[in-house]
Amino acid sequence: MEKHIYQTGIIGNCAYLAHVHKNTNIEWLCWPRFDSSFVFGAMLDKEKGGEFSILPQEEYTSTQYYLENTNILCTEVSSASGSYRITDFAPRFRQYDRFYKPLMLIRKIEPLTGSPRVKVTCKPVYDYGASSLNDLEGSNHIEYEGAAEKIRLTTDIPLTYISDGLPFSLTDVRYLVLTYGQPLEAPLISTAQSFLTKTMHYWRLWIKHSTIAGFYQQYVIRSALALKIHQYEDTGAIIAASTTSLPESPGSTRNWDYRYCWLRDTFYVITSLNHIGHFEEMERYFNYITNISFSEDFRYQPLYSISGNKHLEEKILDYLDGYMGNQPVRVGNQASEHIQNDIYGQVLISMLPLYTDHRFIFHERKDSVKWIDYLLTKIERTIDEKDAGIWEFRNFANIHCYSNLFQWAGANAAAKMAKTIGNDELIQRAHVLIDKAAAHIESCYDPERKVYTTAKDVNFLDASTLQLIMMNYLDPGSQKAKDHLVAIEKELKAENGLFYRYLHADDFGKPKTTFLICAFWYVEALACVGRIDDAIREFESIIKYSNHLLLFSEDVDSADGSQWGNFPQAYSHVGLMNAAYRIAMKLDKPIFL
Repeated sequence: MEKHIYQTGIIGNCAYLAHVHKNTNIEWLCWPRFDSSFVFGAMLDKEKGGEFSILPQEEYTSTQYYLENTNILCTEVSSASGSYRITDFAPRFRQYDRFYKPLMLIRKIEPLTGSPRVKVTCKPVYDYGASSLNDLEGSNHIEYEGAAEKIRLTTDIPLTYISDGLPFSLTDVRYLVLTYGQPLEAPLISTAQSFLTKTMHYWRLWIKHSTIAGFYQQYVIRSALALKIHQYEDTGAIIAASTTSLPESPGSTRNWDYRYCWLRDTFYVITSLNHIGHFEEMERYFNYITNISFSEDFRYQPLYSISGNKHLEEKILDYLDGYMGNQPVRVGNQASEHIQNDIYGQVLISMLPLYTDHRFIFHERKDSVKWIDYLLTKIERTIDEKDAGIWEFRNFANIHCYSNLFQWAGANAAAKMAKTIGNDELIQRAHVLIDKAAAHIESCYDPERKVYTTAKDVNFLDASTLQLIMMNYLDPGSQKAKDHLVAIEKELKAENGLFYRYLHADDFGKPKTTFLICAFWYVEALACVGRIDDAIREFESIIKYSNHLLLFSEDVDSADGSQWGNFPQAYSHVGLMNAAYRIAMKLDKPIFL
């Protein structure tokens, strides 16, 4: 089997995300929200997933690239008759003191050489491919009915060519504007070109306002741009990925729906945004967490929808073929029912910048005592409880080292925040929890192997315990930290810097692929203990596993470097950003403001 690399790029505007394949097709697009039915889903079923392609009638080659420092994607197609460029983007720019981010996909087609003949196919579907849509021609548009709202294609291409599937000669620049709900009611050509210019300006200004160090800056910029469009701006939620059911490895049945927000990753996401100086995104995300927090009585669940909805019933769509025939296709996620006790600490340490970074206004906050008391109470109630752990084991629970590490870190953060607001009672409660959490962590220590295991009375090792070093539970300069790192890398490190989460059997057998964010954690741990040359070498090895657009998957096969799992994985890009920052700080690389 040849090396598998995802052949798509993403565009988005913080209201929706779309995947554009090198074959020009919109392989994935969910409307009206990240977690809605796909309108185009050929990624999961070539027949039932619909199509939106712009192709020549003969053999062709294609290349893809982003316009520099933007989320605007270009696909250039060359065939015997000529070549042309498709520029795909989701409009986003400031208008009337707010951001304009419509459910609108714009495709600009321009001839480059020769006399290319192309055929435009637009066949949206709904209800995850269970419903076909009726197309009705207007004067300059085709309307597709049958979804929750009307979908309209507005174009200056003769509608007959599209409706009848006829090729035509591309002699001038043409535009295709697909909308959901509110149609384009404005001059097509001038509006589309204006939106393109404004969107390009928006993204380039956003990057100019980022603080990005000089270490592999190009990769960090692309990761930052990818992460940005995984935020659903209306609520502030940041999803793990825009896709569902892309297998962790072929035939594994580990095909999960990642179109949700995992609280367990809150700290990493907030940290990466903090590193690049984007406080608005941090505050939106914090507001999303606040909304969830005060609607919950006893415990958080591991993940929520982008609206904060907790009911994410997992269903199998058995009528879809699945990605490259990999079934099942799942929507919803049963992991929402699991118990993960690290997330309270995750939220607390994510709040810490609000009280320690003076660029945030915290003296005027009225809810500080309520917040800290609320989260400390959650830790108090769960600190001695077994849970499913970071990897959401479905059939067994333990006292996990990682869970208690974040309870320890969260209690430390609470103590610092309580000191800032001058509340001694909260400080005392936090210190009691710090000691309890540390005792649980130490129950996972194996003195013979000089390593912390995944859980109490369990011999297995787990890459998540690398965080003991990054979170400063272990002094990075200590021999204990160095010994722990050596033991972890000896067992879980694969070829070329790749890293397994763990190697023991879980509910679905032994994992067959490495988990990319763990490799970036490994790089951070190397930098923390002073092994800078090793950190740089491993970082340079890992970044080779991107696709042609510097986009990274969730998993990588260590045997052949194939990309697997949901794609692109926002948290893989978060891992890259944090690892690059950690190395840059050790190297004292300049921050470009």
